[in-house]
Amino acid sequence: MIAPAELTGDRRRTELGLMLLVGGVTASGYVLAGLGRSASLPADLVPFLLAVLGLLGGAHLATRRLAPLADSLLLPLCGLLNGIGYVFVARLRPDLAGFQALWTAVGVTAFVATLVAVRRARDLERYRYVFACAGLGLLLMPLIPVIGQTINGARLWLRLGPVSFQPGEIAKIALCVFFASYLVDKRELLSAGTRRVGGAWIPEARHAAPLVVAWSTSLVIMFFERDLGSSLLFFALFITLLWIATARAVYLGIGAAMFGLGSFLAWNVFDHVQRRVEIWLDPWPAAQDAGYQIVQGLFAFAAGGITGTNLSQGSPQRIPAVATDFTFAAIGEELGLLGTVAVLMTFLLIVGSGLRIALRAEAPFEKLLATGLTAIVGIQSFIILGGVTRLVPLTGITLPFVSYGGSSLLANYILLALLLRISDDQSARSVEAGR
Repeated sequence: MIAPAELTGDRRRTELGLMLLVGGVTASGYVLAGLGRSASLPADLVPFLLAVLGLLGGAHLATRRLAPLADSLLLPLCGLLNGIGYVFVARLRPDLAGFQALWTAVGVTAFVATLVAVRRARDLERYRYVFACAGLGLLLMPLIPVIGQTINGARLWLRLGPVSFQPGEIAKIALCVFFASYLVDKRELLSAGTRRVGGAWIPEARHAAPLVVAWSTSLVIMFFERDLGSSLLFFALFITLLWIATARAVYLGIGAAMFGLGSFLAWNVFDHVQRRVEIWLDPWPAAQDAGYQIVQGLFAFAAGGITGTNLSQGSPQRIPAVATDFTFAAIGEELGLLGTVAVLMTFLLIVGSGLRIALRAEAPFEKLLATGLTAIVGIQSFIILGGVTRLVPLTGITLPFVSYGGSSLLANYILLALLLRISDDQSARSVEAGR
């Protein structure tokens, strides 16, 4: 049996080594971007190095102190994506680099605060309805007059003085906690079929009410806030957790049918939905209009080839939303196929690590919560990466840890802290049980 101190030391030493590697990769990228832009080292290189090492070191020390038995890969992997994202934001939109650095610091602070506040993940289960109300309230807050803001056709933002915030990013975590808690409590009722329809046993209508509520909420987001990405994300999250909690594949079929119905309604009600699907199928007729971003993104991937044009040697700035929606296209142009595969592999490792934590968790709530938090990262990444590469219609959501956006960074660092807390709890119980 491995002693707790030995296990803690091994994991944290591994994490420290990977964090130093992440710091080196981030600093190297920043230097190369500066050399490619002006053939000289960035003037703020030393402050940048101190800031990067300080944030990475602070996150590592917090994990060492507050979650010593947690997974050793998640924090370095997320730090790597954050570092790559910052390099590209600073290269493409220097005016936003300071804000991205500030929000990264806020995100790391929220990461530490979450580890301090949530000492046991299972304690969150007792506040399910608080999280439900908070999640729904945050989702609907952009509909409030005056403070709710419409940007690029979607009403997702709150503006309080000089600060803009996207409350849906925090809402997804709150609702994930509620879904996990609710489904643990009701999984037996939802698993038991009482009525046979088309060869499959389904539960009574009153037990399927949460499915209808989740579907209706996603439609509210789609119809009133005009946010296709968040609507799809929340509904997919609920269906995924429902399927895992009940082990009933029939819910996947019901969810797919409800998604198809919602998509059909959106197609008939909203012109912009029709337009996005048309552009997805064939962007070239509108290459100078609505399809401009998609076409320029494709050109960026083509220009990158296998190894890329090198940092600051490409022209991804031609894409209007390159720092937010199309950061992956900029990576494809300047780092090439190798760079995009590296980013994809990093996301796959994050999802794999999160699912490993879920598999090892013994408590049903922790298992479902870890699965849901991991699904958020995986589904959100798939939606935006698929949109940029024309695998699915484009929706305006951020690429976790990579795209510019303070709300997204803050929420994702909180999500990361919760995953590490679940991992630490599970490892501590295993050590106590002598496994």
